[in-house]
Amino acid sequence: MFKLTICLLAAVLVAYVHADHIDKDATILSEKNDPADAEGNYANSYDTSNGIQAQEAGNANGATGSYSFTSPEGERIELTYVADENGFQPSGAHLPTPPPIPEAIIRALEYIAAHPPAQE
Repeated sequence: MFKLTICLLAAVLVAYVHADHIDKDATILSEKNDPADAEGNYANSYDTSNGIQAQEAGNANGATGSYSFTSPEGERIELTYVADENGFQPSGAHLPTPPPIPEAIIRALEYIAAHPPAQE
């Protein structure tokens, strides 16, 4: 228990030290909150004076939304997402993308699709 307390205090201290770049004087410029109705439909959004914008709408089947902010390096980060039965699906220019599939692998997959294994 003592080790857990020490780790928790260390994490809080690290978060406090790294929070220096946060605009402590930011204010909410606009806010909209439509709580869930009888069918579960809801929507909310907000804008702050330091450039943070977020919005989300959804129902019992899932949600869609987006948010944007300026990184400490000055880059504008924008992310849109869908969350549904297929899970959380984010998209944004800052997200890493997988490398292209090598041509040899593509040819092998095409060959396998054209020549399925014999069924016994």
